[in-house]
Amino acid sequence: MDKILLAHGSGGSVMHKLIREYFVPQFDMKSLGDSAIIDFSNLPIHQFTDSPIHQFTNSPQKLAFTTDSYVVSPVFFPGGNIGELAVYGTVNDLSMVGAKPVCMSAGLILEEGFSMDSFKKILSSMAEAAKKADVKIIAGDTKVVNKGKGDGIFINTSGIGVVEDGVNISPVNIKTGDKIIVSGAIGNHGVAVMAERNGLSFNPPVLSDTAPLNQLVAEIIGFGGVHAMRDPTRGGLATTLKELALESNLCFTIKESLIPVAHGVRGASELLGLDPLYIANEGILIAIVKKDSAEDLLEIMRKNPLGKNANIIGEVSEAPEGKVLLKTKIGGTRIIDMLSGEQLPRIC
Repeated sequence: MDKILLAHGSGGSVMHKLIREYFVPQFDMKSLGDSAIIDFSNLPIHQFTDSPIHQFTNSPQKLAFTTDSYVVSPVFFPGGNIGELAVYGTVNDLSMVGAKPVCMSAGLILEEGFSMDSFKKILSSMAEAAKKADVKIIAGDTKVVNKGKGDGIFINTSGIGVVEDGVNISPVNIKTGDKIIVSGAIGNHGVAVMAERNGLSFNPPVLSDTAPLNQLVAEIIGFGGVHAMRDPTRGGLATTLKELALESNLCFTIKESLIPVAHGVRGASELLGLDPLYIANEGILIAIVKKDSAEDLLEIMRKNPLGKNANIIGEVSEAPEGKVLLKTKIGGTRIIDMLSGEQLPRIC
């Protein structure tokens, strides 16, 4: 393969191969993830006195950093738009490593001829989303490309969060016997974008689930017992669970009957031949938690509006290593793997 394909940005196995074979050796990457933890505990504080980061080094010794780009098409979709998606996506990536999001940057690439009215609506939604998530947009950049050389608007964001002492959220913490919790119904974002893209409508309408998860995360981390978290965006629930199974070298078994799927998403999937397990989400999380804490954490999540449909969907076992198994409604067992590409490209 000598050219970049859409599949290389899909979140599936083709993208993972691209990262593994190109990015990892070039940048000497030790771990892969949407966010990285920066530990300053062994570094002299005076190194950072001329940097904005200095304000964080007097209390927490660890920061989380993330960066992402948003190329969703269309930029407006039922339940949201590219602006709030960019803010919430950054907030959620930081939250998944247990960080409290603090600030972020926003770089916009605009295509000549893009509507000023749409531009203002997107900026307004970004401001509102930042306020809702309690983060500050503190820096940014704007570039304009010739008409026909872009797709309206692309947004790149980077974010910083503070990791409090004692918080350690990572796939390496996952243990045999842990329970798998999903915080809400899957597939809403992907189906909402797909419907708008193709001029389809559903009754009732399917709305994107885009939302900031930091408050929900703070509540469950405050209780304890959370070993790892991920937000199943590109590639959906299935791909995210497969990533966690590979990183922990353990087996994840989930039950189809326990996975919440909205009626509209299920109907759209059956109509269009899609699998909800692989459809993107933007406002739910997967939490791998201690067995003894699972029921209490589930109760806490269900008290939050973003976790009202949370459910325990499976558990972790020792073998077969790196596998995800689905117990189907008809009593069979299906091996879940990553798709090579993505059912719905340009989804975030």
